[in-house]
Amino acid sequence: MRFLLSLVLMAPSLAFAAGSGGDADAPTTTKTTKDCKGVKVWDEAKNRCVKPKNSSLDTDGLYQAVRELAYAGRYLDAQGVLQAMPDQSDDRVLTYWGFTHRRLGNLELAHAFYQDAIDRNPDNILARSYMGQGLVEQGRVDEAVAQWREIAARGGKGSWAETSLREALRTGQTQNY
Repeated sequence: MRFLLSLVLMAPSLAFAAGSGGDADAPTTTKTTKDCKGVKVWDEAKNRCVKPKNSSLDTDGLYQAVRELAYAGRYLDAQGVLQAMPDQSDDRVLTYWGFTHRRLGNLELAHAFYQDAIDRNPDNILARSYMGQGLVEQGRVDEAVAQWREIAARGGKGSWAETSLREALRTGQTQNY
């Protein structure tokens, strides 16, 4: 395993997030983070901040609000929006439950959410990357390397998920989103 870790650390760093598409790109800043306080989202149809359950946002709109709030470091607000998501078993929802809990320091709970997301969708490379980054934070490098290998094996080589985990393995520093 030490040999594999050496290969990971020697690999050249790739550019992060910018231009890599999907969940890797920083979310667009909207009125949700500019104007809304607490667990509220901007509702274009109502032209005001509302509680997520009272919004006209569909599942994807709520998911984007979660990402935006999490990216802004508003983890508890993001969790409030996650609570309003209609399908709590959706692997994207589970991934962001894990992410917000990890950023709040609840590493074991985060790991459980990531594992649930991966159990539901083994190809969820974002959950694998975030889980691996949490494992790096805990000093569980061998397990993080195993997630890095799974990301590559599942077609994620060169993706933000793979690159960010590889960089975390190399530096010990993890990503905020």
